[in-house]
Amino acid sequence: MRVLGIVLFVLSLVAGQAWHLGWRPPDTWNPWAVLDVRQSPNALTAYKLSRLRDDPALCRQALETSQLRYRAQVDSPATANCPLRNVWRVEAAQARLSSSFLATCPLAVAYALFERNGLQPVAQRLYGQPVAQVDHLGSFACRNVYHRKQGRLSQHATANALDISGFRLQDGRRIVLARDWKGEGRDAQFLREVQQAACKAFNTVLGPEYNAAHANHFHLDMGLWQACR
Repeated sequence: MRVLGIVLFVLSLVAGQAWHLGWRPPDTWNPWAVLDVRQSPNALTAYKLSRLRDDPALCRQALETSQLRYRAQVDSPATANCPLRNVWRVEAAQARLSSSFLATCPLAVAYALFERNGLQPVAQRLYGQPVAQVDHLGSFACRNVYHRKQGRLSQHATANALDISGFRLQDGRRIVLARDWKGEGRDAQFLREVQQAACKAFNTVLGPEYNAAHANHFHLDMGLWQACR
């Protein structure tokens, strides 16, 4: 333990001196740098996303690195049953959306990360074409988990979750979770690879194999629970 303490002390001195002399880590590995959606997710991504929740200015800087079309929303009254803060309306990205959706800043930026670094590369590799539309079941719903009368609020209650039900490719081909997840062909492979890619951007990803309630969609959220199932 004493040797480890000495090593850590020396390393801290070296790091402090390097910082004093002007050295900075590249933005990708700098925890205080703005999250850049154009860069692949790494070990710092979750921390950088968490910083966006209560900092609208930092949020806007991150959003500006994305291909999202978005609009800021006015905070709802604190007395609302499900008050919304630092929420944005996402209207489209590289792919159009079946409809716009409300999203906390971390959810909006995570969606942009997922599409650019996960969804579209998987589609190009497996089909040789991009996803043209993402079909979803919505984001904001002021309710408890599983619509129970009692219990904790769902991540949907703060627009911190999005449910995706399928995708449409550029040539019009549709890939639907309710129909294609259990198959063994290319569409099933696509959905499984998309789920794994989503796990690199969102904190929680729940799919058809989690339980019957998720049989027809991917649940993606930015809550505190880390899960990829």
